Amino acid sequence: MSNTKKVVQKQKKNYDSWVIVSGLLLLFYIFFMIFPMVSLVKQSFTDKETGLFSLVNYMDFFNNKSNIMALEHSFRISIFVTLFALLLGTPLAYFTTCYKIKGASLLRILIILSSMSPPFVGAFSWVVFAGNNGIFTKFMRNTFSIEMPSIYGFNGIVLVMTLSFISLVYLYVSGALKNIDNSLIEASSNLGTTGFKRFVKVIIPLIMPTMLASALLVFMRAFADFGTPVFIGKGYQVFTVLIYDQYSGEMSQNKAYAAALSVIAIIITTIIFLVQKWANSKFTFTMNALHPVEAKKGKPLQSFLMHLYCYALTFLAFLPQIYVIYSSFQRTSESGLVFKKGYSLNSYKYVLEAYSDTIWNTVKIAVSALLLVVLIAVVCAYLVVRRRNALNTALDILTMMPYIIPGSVIGVALIVSFNKSVMGLPVMTGGPFIMIVALIIRRSPYTIRSSVAILQQIPQTIEEASISLGSSKAKTFMKVTLPMMLNGVVSGAILSWVSIITELSTAIYLFTYRTRTMTISVYELVTKGSYGYASAMAAILTVFTIISLSLYLIVTKNEGTGIA
Repeated sequence: MSNTKKVVQKQKKNYDSWVIVSGLLLLFYIFFMIFPMVSLVKQSFTDKETGLFSLVNYMDFFNNKSNIMALEHSFRISIFVTLFALLLGTPLAYFTTCYKIKGASLLRILIILSSMSPPFVGAFSWVVFAGNNGIFTKFMRNTFSIEMPSIYGFNGIVLVMTLSFISLVYLYVSGALKNIDNSLIEASSNLGTTGFKRFVKVIIPLIMPTMLASALLVFMRAFADFGTPVFIGKGYQVFTVLIYDQYSGEMSQNKAYAAALSVIAIIITTIIFLVQKWANSKFTFTMNALHPVEAKKGKPLQSFLMHLYCYALTFLAFLPQIYVIYSSFQRTSESGLVFKKGYSLNSYKYVLEAYSDTIWNTVKIAVSALLLVVLIAVVCAYLVVRRRNALNTALDILTMMPYIIPGSVIGVALIVSFNKSVMGLPVMTGGPFIMIVALIIRRSPYTIRSSVAILQQIPQTIEEASISLGSSKAKTFMKVTLPMMLNGVVSGAILSWVSIITELSTAIYLFTYRTRTMTISVYELVTKGSYGYASAMAAILTVFTIISLSLYLIVTKNEGTGIA
């Protein structure tokens, strides 16, 4: 009887320890996410002049046609980018998955790599390549006397974002296509439905939930993107840039108004998220791929056109990375403002000397954030999957909230809340700590979701067997569960790492001279017109993503598709 009592007490103690862990994580998210959001909402209802409660900021927004137009611009860009990414990315995934395409593995690597590069690098590359004085623009002008269309404005933003986000649709859809049972396709062929008609009538409905999920991700990223409109907008105002101008503008600042704009952005992205969830529920079904789709050889003309499409689209998507690396080796003037004939390593020499602290900041902040992201993700996944209760359900919801909150909004919220002493704590802004916190909040969903997915595939009976053999729950978690989760955790961590080192939307609000990162430095160099130095810095950033991609492919054995 006494032995039974001891076992019960031990289990209760273990349970209580997990409750404490849940409570601590919940407090972390309440303090660093809910509190900043509440502070943001509070400031949005504050009159800048009097400091009293007022609706003036919202009234000013709805009465200002230029601001309404900026919101319309963001919607317009997001809608067009989402449509084009789906229209181009879905066939790309279909061709490379369902047909034999030579070099498909190489195409896949290039597509994944293009998805790991931040959109602002693509924007910068297109400016250098096809801007008013870009190499391609000057070549067409001097050789054929042809003036190319401007890369700036709406068309340029849509082009750059579409090419950047095609890879996201590709990765999602290709994963869904692998789960289709080939017998369904064979049945449709037997009934006379083939070719394009089969693609529209059979394939599209089967992968619709995945297409909607990828569409939401593309829309959210396009709506929240800051770097691309800044680099090539040229007066085409969008919502994220409007928020930045109101909060950090050189000419005028209205932080209360920026807070109101941020709240409006949260409302919009939440509505879009709920609409996607509703639409997705209309296409929910279960499907087991007992006979996965097998790639088949197309007819000669059909095969030629598919190869042309896949290679041309992949080349365009990867072109920014190619040109950034190329231009980083071009000779430049001492200021880095003008490219000269010939090649040299001067840009790299300058960057490594003048921005060594920036590179070190990036590594230091990113590694610190990543270690904490992995720790939080593993614990959250275990709590959500293995210890489901009201407390952990709330934690699950809180950890996923940043998925629908634009990065610029999180940056503004953290500045609003922690640029002064809170609860007797010192001011947190201005140092690396607040940037690490922002990265944890922004990027932990990647690792949490991959950890949850892998843990759901591990039978709980394995852990129960370990406990029945005398191992404690904590020891079972460390020695049995965690090693089995390792692949999912590592793959999610690598994706988090890439998104951390390329973060711009949040960092642009939080950085100081002491905490400047590589993405901030690229942004500053481009705004100064030092394209040679910016190319070298962006190329170093690209090397980081290539290394991350290599690790990702090793861990997932070249099968991973879940980049989000």
